Amino acid sequence: MKKLKVLFFGEGATLAHVARPLMLAEGLDANQFEVVLCRPPGYASLTTDLPFPVLDLACQDASIFADHLEHGRPLYDFATLSRYVETDLGLIDQEAPDIIVGDFRLSLAVSARLRSTPYITICDAYWSPERALSPRLPVFGFTRFIPIPLMDFLFRQISPMAFKLHARPIERLRAKFGLPSLGHDLRCCYTDADLRLFANFPALFPEIRPHLGADFLGPISWSPPPSAEQTALNNDERPLVYVTMGSSGSARVTEAIIPVLEKKGVRIIVSTAGKPLKIAPKKSSTQVFSFFPGAVACKQADLIICNGGSPTTNQALINGKPVLGICQNMDQLLNMEAIESYGAGIQLRSDRTNPSRIDAALSTLLGDPKYSFQARQLVNTLPKQTFHEILGQHLVRLYGRSTALLAQP
Repeated sequence: MKKLKVLFFGEGATLAHVARPLMLAEGLDANQFEVVLCRPPGYASLTTDLPFPVLDLACQDASIFADHLEHGRPLYDFATLSRYVETDLGLIDQEAPDIIVGDFRLSLAVSARLRSTPYITICDAYWSPERALSPRLPVFGFTRFIPIPLMDFLFRQISPMAFKLHARPIERLRAKFGLPSLGHDLRCCYTDADLRLFANFPALFPEIRPHLGADFLGPISWSPPPSAEQTALNNDERPLVYVTMGSSGSARVTEAIIPVLEKKGVRIIVSTAGKPLKIAPKKSSTQVFSFFPGAVACKQADLIICNGGSPTTNQALINGKPVLGICQNMDQLLNMEAIESYGAGIQLRSDRTNPSRIDAALSTLLGDPKYSFQARQLVNTLPKQTFHEILGQHLVRLYGRSTALLAQP
């Protein structure tokens, strides 16, 4: 049997969209698959010394993506997506893959179809069309001044129109290349592919039943290798809390968390993601790092505090640790909603975060053992196969199905 050639695309919007394809590409059986990875040049440091080719991928700057997200604008405009298709097609024609795998490279839903190549998207289950979407009001500059119940009500009324606005650039792109409309359904626009693979715990989304077009890979979370200093954490009987708001999080939130934790008398590991803090820790038991390997911290910590996004919550829950998610955008709110429903964490809105609310949430998570119990229970629900094995089986199945369809008269 010939090796299947798999072309991976890691979009540059956030680290997760590059790290997940990287981890999947690294773990595929080299005797069965030939792998090529495309990623933005800015992430070259993550892809050195790999046993397969790595190509540069032109992407919208991550700062533009973050600005659009913060202000509630469509994440990509039509002109950007059109350029993406041209870039995609150049790489597809150059590499001639049997199958394409992408992570939030929205243009691939068009590019792959134009070349009749099977396409798999790696995505999060809360955006799945198999699941009813319950819109959550993101944090904007004005939301801290308006009662949330009122704003939630208003947001639910206008969200269908807002979602159609966000879907418009993608729908225009599809129309330009003669592909049918997705009904301006933002869930479909974000996840359209021959196969959706969800990088989440299946137990968090029990309403989604896997089928030929959708399945769960299980949680995927990347972490850099630790230094000697980072593996030798102070060890005593006090609880250890790991705090990271990630590259998209607010240093202001981190600064609000540290004094509350220090009053609790716990040990603290803080990763600032390179953002300087305006306050200095008052206790020697608080260690602050610009970057810290999440896998090491989550293995040793008793509680993880983060922005509620799936990369860090996956890392925490894989290790059976509960989460306090201080959320800002809709992805984070939707993700933490599922975790909170399962009983493995608590969510707060960043525009409603103050010392008293943080203290109350910490007292609950550290004092009530049910949260740690539920987080450990979640580990027991993981798929029996690794995500590499699951992906490999789907690659073979999808390629076989497409070959059979092409062979039909």
